[in-house]
Amino acid sequence: LRAQGAVFVRPNTTMDEAFEAKLSLSQRRRAAFAALRPLPPVTRDGRRITLMVNAGLRDDAAALDVTGADGIGLFRTEFQFLVSATLPQRERQQRLYRDILEAAGDRPVVFRTVDIGGDKALPYMRADDLAEENPAMGWRALRLALEREGLMKAQARALLEAAAGRTLNVMFPMVAEPWEYDAARQIFIDQRAWLASRSKKLPIAIRYGAMLEVPGLAETLDLILPHLDFLSIGTNDLTQFLFAADRAHPRLAERYDWLSPTVMRFLDRVTRQTQAAGVTIGVCGEMGGRPLEAMALLGLGIGRLSITPAGIGPVKAMIRSLDLGAL
Repeated sequence: LRAQGAVFVRPNTTMDEAFEAKLSLSQRRRAAFAALRPLPPVTRDGRRITLMVNAGLRDDAAALDVTGADGIGLFRTEFQFLVSATLPQRERQQRLYRDILEAAGDRPVVFRTVDIGGDKALPYMRADDLAEENPAMGWRALRLALEREGLMKAQARALLEAAAGRTLNVMFPMVAEPWEYDAARQIFIDQRAWLASRSKKLPIAIRYGAMLEVPGLAETLDLILPHLDFLSIGTNDLTQFLFAADRAHPRLAERYDWLSPTVMRFLDRVTRQTQAAGVTIGVCGEMGGRPLEAMALLGLGIGRLSITPAGIGPVKAMIRSLDLGAL
């Protein structure tokens, strides 16, 4: 990262994807979609789609103005943990979150609580915590955060204080069962009460969401939806779990098909049930950043996409050329 004067040796896949997304916004690519930047993502038959960007670094907030996106639909808070030599202190986390909110202005920012562990190993984690045969399905994300409750409490307080006077949108990654979501939300509720008892300024509202990445959660949607403000589908992990196919394995690339009947039927069922419950549903995986796959999502009734900044222009162009009713 030239702007930060930092070099990262052997960055993991997630960091690679984030840096490549920034590089993809070349001058030529920006120029090609410059005319679309001030225009809303509205289909030819008048359907307004919410088009947001994924982010994880302080500088990523600039993509909002560059792309004309509606907000940040996924802010990966773990990046701060991955690039630090030690566990980031609460005050440092708070500064980052406040900076992102201020840069976004009146546009929403959805903060995903820390998704570390598995293949996102931290240099300051114990060696015995890192040895896993199946890291994608191991001790990571919300599972790790609930066991390391001090980490979760510190992040909750940092987010609550950073969003003082604003609406805080927070979602929990890799929820497998409703009790995990309930436990995570309770940590935020308790920390909010603690701050209130000390007369700290608080968010004017808190919207809680869960990520649907573990297919098993779809079988208990009736239990979790009454407690959710929004559901965000993480298509990357979801698809590899549905197919039992490692998305990073080159020999399995053809099996990792977002447009297969398996994925389409699963998403259709989840979308119908979520919308019937009056809960907002969106997608924040790579699937939404490809025009053809994004078109399929719109056809299923999903009207909220959070994608890489480089995908905003092509997907917006597709949306503005689309007759959604005919689709």
